[in-house]
Amino acid sequence: MQAEAPGRVQDVRRQNLAVALGAIQRTERSTRAEIAARTGLTKASVSSLVAGLLETGLVEEVGVTRDGERGRPGSGLVLNRQRGALGAEVNVDYLAAGVVDLLGEVRVQEVVERPPGGSPEKILGELRALARRVTTAADADGMVLLGGGLAVPGLVDPARGLVLTAPNLGWRNAAMAQQLEALLPGAPLGVVLSNEANSAALAELWYGHGSSFRDYLYVSGEVGVGGGLILGSELFAGPSGHAGEVGHLVVQPDGPQCSCGGRGCLETVAGQHAICSAAGIDGTSTADRMAALLRALDAGSPEAARAVETAGLYLGVALASAARMVNVSAVILGGHFAALQKWIGPSLLRSLGSYAPGVVPADGVAFSDLGQTAALRGAAGSRLREVFASPHDLLN
Repeated sequence: MQAEAPGRVQDVRRQNLAVALGAIQRTERSTRAEIAARTGLTKASVSSLVAGLLETGLVEEVGVTRDGERGRPGSGLVLNRQRGALGAEVNVDYLAAGVVDLLGEVRVQEVVERPPGGSPEKILGELRALARRVTTAADADGMVLLGGGLAVPGLVDPARGLVLTAPNLGWRNAAMAQQLEALLPGAPLGVVLSNEANSAALAELWYGHGSSFRDYLYVSGEVGVGGGLILGSELFAGPSGHAGEVGHLVVQPDGPQCSCGGRGCLETVAGQHAICSAAGIDGTSTADRMAALLRALDAGSPEAARAVETAGLYLGVALASAARMVNVSAVILGGHFAALQKWIGPSLLRSLGSYAPGVVPADGVAFSDLGQTAALRGAAGSRLREVFASPHDLLN
């Protein structure tokens, strides 16, 4: 009988490390015997694999559990909450950074408002200072960060660390590779670039309402309107990585000019600026304007109610078209759409019922509970998913 080639044996071990880690990930606590039973691996193999996982620091032993009525007690194995990743976000008028542990919990987070505008170098310099504060806090808590992700509201090329275009930031062909590395120097898995809405869509899949749907369109409401498409519980980004740009679906052919260069995009009637402007609300920052809009809605302002109702109408038009095109029956709404759920929900559902009856039912519409953590959790979570898929990368 011919012996297996050394490379083949190593490949099998790498695969089995991920299998064993996945078995631990899916339960609160596992013993070696339970892992063997769930995976079909031998107890001897599991013992060897667990030793490797303990070496990576991804897993730790806790307490003592009993493997059934007979036999000796076994130590429990859990994911190590002291391992995590950095998530960061650049948006039009704020920066955010946070640390997410292996269980998906945000351990540290800070959001800083800033005036719109600025070069990539200036804004990333501010973000580095913010990242240092949250990583210093995480380090003081004993956490080890394995990598990170940066989410921006624009079209990106992650492989080259390039922001192709971010109209609401005024960026075009912005090279970010050096700035990404500087966010978390020396991280074993580095820092990767992503689209803000795609990251938030993945955060919903892993930590929010997305676990209830296999296929859905996520819509983020900020100054602009972004979208991320999840098909078969996977992000579908399209051939060039730009699928899901629902904010630039045309809903008013003769509508106002959009930052993308087109006219009548959803963003021009359902973005934060558009809604607040239609409601007659001014403010020095988006947060101030949104707070004023919510106060006006609570007070029963007809002007504010009409602005939100109109946004819901055109949001429904865009989602009806998108749902028919990609054959999804669920949508999740985040950002200001989630904050406006009470007021925008009825007009959105009426619009969907008119333009796509039965395509997206009422129980297929969900509003995000992740708040301002969505994009950074998705950005950090993408690196953590790489860890779960390839734990051998952390072995010396």
